[in-house]
Amino acid sequence: MAAAFEYAQAEEIRDVFARHGVRYLFLGNSGAILLGYPDTTQDADVFAEKTPENGRALVGALRELGFSVTEDRASEIERGKDFVQLKDGPFDLDLVFAPDGIERFEDAWQRRVEVEGFPVCHLDDIIASKAAANRVKDRETLPRLLAFREHWQRTR
Repeated sequence: MAAAFEYAQAEEIRDVFARHGVRYLFLGNSGAILLGYPDTTQDADVFAEKTPENGRALVGALRELGFSVTEDRASEIERGKDFVQLKDGPFDLDLVFAPDGIERFEDAWQRRVEVEGFPVCHLDDIIASKAAANRVKDRETLPRLLAFREHWQRTR
């Protein structure tokens, strides 16, 4: 089992992605955690803009981070395959090009929240994505995320 997602990994992603000019947002529990949600997760979830240029930048960034990206995997990333799970690197990373519950990257980008230089999906988008995915683990998380949203909105 992978180690839990840590702030240091988010910093690495942010810094390397910035150097490569990758357009992305943190999503899922890793995004919620960066917004202050008190939970853990096993992987980083990244919602990447689905363009060939961004895909190529992403492949370069992933290789710099230490992921072994095969030519087949690079091609999936460049064409923006809906979901690419990477478990062959320094930490587990899920690349999502078409998250459930979020129509367009550009819309999510307009609503994003910047936290210490981290581009993070708005909490409402994270909640919408979990609700739309409708997996058991997401249904279990939703009540806690909704309660956190009330606190988050009051304290922003």
